[in-house]
Order: sequence, then structure tokens, then C-alpha cells
Amino acid sequence: MRAIAEELGAHAERLEGAWSVEIGRSGPALFRTSAPTRHEGTVRRVREQLDRQVPSTRPGHVCARPHVEHPALGRMRRPDAVVIPEAALDEEGLAVDATQVLAAVEIVSPSNPDNDYVEKLDDYPAMDIPLYMIVDPRTGTIEIHSEPCRGRYTRKDPYIYGDSVPFGPWVVDTAAFRRYGKAGN
Repeated sequence: MRAIAEELGAHAERLEGAWSVEIGRSGPALFRTSAPTRHEGTVRRVREQLDRQVPSTRPGHVCARPHVEHPALGRMRRPDAVVIPEAALDEEGLAVDATQVLAAVEIVSPSNPDNDYVEKLDDYPAMDIPLYMIVDPRTGTIEIHSEPCRGRYTRKDPYIYGDSVPFGPWVVDTAAFRRYGKAGN
């Protein structure tokens, strides 16, 4: 699977726009990485909040946006944000080892919500990532998935925009998050 993903990545470099290769349960896939500005604004807000809190709870860790891979499962994803040891960003290779990831965050894309709600909700617990936050600007909702067991999360906690959302040892304030297609909201 990795060889196919690398071929897709080489092909993507010749395409216009930004592209990302991921490997899910069904194999490698090529995704156009353009996202609405509200998607990117939400990614930035989450990352800034986690960046402020992570050093005091997990010294030596940062919030970043690398590819994450679990070679034994043959899966590779690019979350919108992960909490990882800062040293992982200096390692060789194309992706961070999933076993180093403490938490993953995805902001739902308006064009492909199943990628976050189905495929990555399947992949992240299988990769043994302890926490997974799904932020959905379409609906103004947030889900925190935790307690992975036998390849699935056993706990789901729902929230809405405006809540202060507990996410492991951190809290994400969602008051400034904006929904897609909602002026000023």
C-alpha cells in the first residue's frame, strides 16, 4: 500500500493545486487539500489553544499537522491537528509513527464528511490514538471520541459550538468557531 501511496504522491506533485495522499482501510486515496477558509480558521483556533496548553500537561509535546502512519495496519492519514512529541517532527520519513500520537483533530469538510465520521473514526482507534475530536462546521457540533478498545472508541461525548470542550487534559473553547454558510456565526 505504501508503494502505491508514494506513486500517487509523485503523480500529485504534477497536478495543479494542493493534494494529499492517505491510506485508509480501502487503500490509498488522493485528496485535494483545498478547504474553505472557515475550515482553516477552525484548524488555527484549535491548534493555537492546544499549543498554549500542551507544554504544561505534556512537556516536550506540540500540536502539529504531519502525516501519521501505522505501518503494521497499512494506514496513513493527515489529521488537521495532532498532539505529538516535538522530537517526532525531526525524525526521518514521510510520516509520524501513530503510536506517538496522543490526540487527533479533524475539522469536517463540507464535501466529504464520511472521511471524518466513518473512515477516520475507524482508522484512529485501530491506530490506537487515544483521543479523537471531530469538529463539524456544517452543524456546529463537536464529538470527542476516547477509550479505544479492540479497534474502536468506546466513548463519545457530544458538544455544540459555544461550549468549552474537555479534550483529555486540555479544554478547547469553541465560542469563536464559525459554521459554514452562516454569516457571523
